[in-house]
Amino acid sequence: MENINVKELFYNLQLQMQQTLKTNRMFIPHSGSKGDSLEHNWITMLRDYLPQRYSIDSAFVIDCDNNLSEQIDVVIYDRQYSPFVFNQNEVKYIPAESVYAIFEVKQEMTKEYLQYAAEKAESVRKLNRTSAPIYHAGGCFPPKPLNRILAGILTYETSWKDGLGGAFIKNLGALENQQKLDIGCALSYGSFVNNDELIISTQNESLIFFFLNLLMELQKLGTIPAMDILKYAEALESIK
Repeated sequence: MENINVKELFYNLQLQMQQTLKTNRMFIPHSGSKGDSLEHNWITMLRDYLPQRYSIDSAFVIDCDNNLSEQIDVVIYDRQYSPFVFNQNEVKYIPAESVYAIFEVKQEMTKEYLQYAAEKAESVRKLNRTSAPIYHAGGCFPPKPLNRILAGILTYETSWKDGLGGAFIKNLGALENQQKLDIGCALSYGSFVNNDELIISTQNESLIFFFLNLLMELQKLGTIPAMDILKYAEALESIK
């Protein structure tokens, strides 16, 4: 029987991602194009390795009361129980009920960008989400409780000399309630998961630590509640 070194496989995946982001940063001069490329690389990685039940896009998030979030760089969402997605000229509008997780993508992690990501998280978490009964062959399941939407930040590096050290920990800990960031990655320095306690990875395990913890957090959420389509249908004159 042949063997494979899974640890080396993960390490090389991280090196490949680091080299791609570093090359884009060095040779794409326009800041907007550079940002688009960074988002594209993170979205591509998540699409390649997350189970197919999860859809991943850059999008706005909406609710049945016509409220709209800020534009979100990376949205991980469901298409089975909340398939109501608008896609207009590649600009996507996703119902809040569909959302598992959101991420802000930047070149580097700073105090300002942490706060910016936290405000993006709040703009999604404060949206109104519905939950409808789920019908099946034997009857009907009652509406599920709403899950907590995960939020985080994805970067190539950090601006702090000590990486994800004291300054990072202080600024992350200052975020509360709807602005809390649960998980993130500074690819060249480390990753973090921020549940009951803050855990920070080693530098050479940043990508796989981030990915495995994201996968575990998504598994904890299970399947999102089915959205109440009638709440959205109330926008139609025929329903009133």
